[in-house]
Amino acid sequence: QVQLVESGGGLVQPGGSLRLSCTASGSPFGIATMGWYRQAPEKQRELVATITSNNRTNYADSVKGRFTVSRDSAKNAVWLQMNSLKPEDTAVHFCYIKDFIGRNYWGQGTQVTVSS
Repeated sequence: QVQLVESGGGLVQPGGSLRLSCTASGSPFGIATMGWYRQAPEKQRELVATITSNNRTNYADSVKGRFTVSRDSAKNAVWLQMNSLKPEDTAVHFCYIKDFIGRNYWGQGTQVTVSS
């Protein structure tokens, strides 16, 4: 059974930083892509950032230049460094993986709140 364990969310003031971590286990078909999505209240889940097994990254326009996604494939771990946080970044952030046969898996989510 695939499990994704997230950590690192919390409350931060505008302009602050947070680092999210996620470790995956149990994927029988490996992990092709890892990353993060988020969902704010009354909004659809949206892409934040992803990174492929050959370290190709993709970012939402709203986070480019502020967030950095990275991974350690040997540890099945992915991180999201979030800098210059804004109130509009407030959302539940979900760890995401896609295996090499195209199946998607999600973590339980970790709350990020940006407020003064």
